[in-house]
Amino acid sequence: METRVYSKAAVAGLVLAISGIQAAPEEAIPARIEFNRDVRPILSDKCYTCHGPGKQMGTIRFDREEVAKHELSGGRHAIVPGDPGKSLMVQRITATGPGVRMPLNGEPLSEREVAVIKKWIEQGAVWQKHWSFIPPLRPELAKVSDAKWPRNGIDNFVLARLDREGLKPAPQADRATLLRRVSFDLTGLPPAPAELDAFIADKSANTYEKVVDRLLASPRYGERMAFTWLEAARYADTSGYQSDGERFMWRWRDWVINAFNQN
Repeated sequence: METRVYSKAAVAGLVLAISGIQAAPEEAIPARIEFNRDVRPILSDKCYTCHGPGKQMGTIRFDREEVAKHELSGGRHAIVPGDPGKSLMVQRITATGPGVRMPLNGEPLSEREVAVIKKWIEQGAVWQKHWSFIPPLRPELAKVSDAKWPRNGIDNFVLARLDREGLKPAPQADRATLLRRVSFDLTGLPPAPAELDAFIADKSANTYEKVVDRLLASPRYGERMAFTWLEAARYADTSGYQSDGERFMWRWRDWVINAFNQN
């Protein structure tokens, strides 16, 4: 079974991994810094507590470009595009004296985070809208060590990451394992014995694609995909405390499930 088909959930997880959101400290700094991918997470984690939408210290806010770059007293600027040395932000996050280093009441930025901020400012401190307002663009395919291994564009990024980590792709899984994986991934349920027997017996070229189509058409698919959204919103059919009174959120639950099942 040579065809690789990826579920929507798997693709979403892979996109986050490729984008470098919350990148590991030991990971190399990208050649071109992107605000949303590399800088915004640092600001949100280390700066927004005092300089974000909820609370402001002085006149500096780092959640809005026009405020982050406006002129401060004495002609100073927190961010001077193209010049980290004149940027007050860099001066404060690299300071060592108490009461001067930012953040004042939190862990200092790591060496990598400081380097990212500096490089971003050096490259012009280009801001970006929130990612949800930016139309997606198809990236160039990643260069890989084995051009014959990828069978679609996603494979290029998978193999490129493996190359970077010095790893080799795992061998092709057997048919029973493939069906079990995709069934759990798309519906959260194991395949029935009859489904497994039919899958193993089907020798057609598009056997796997037919299974994926069948699972995507199952009502269980929407339930599986909706789970993460419901969990994030702390969904429950009852209030769950003391009297455990009934709630009527099931209408929203069904709406989310139907939204996935209707694509």
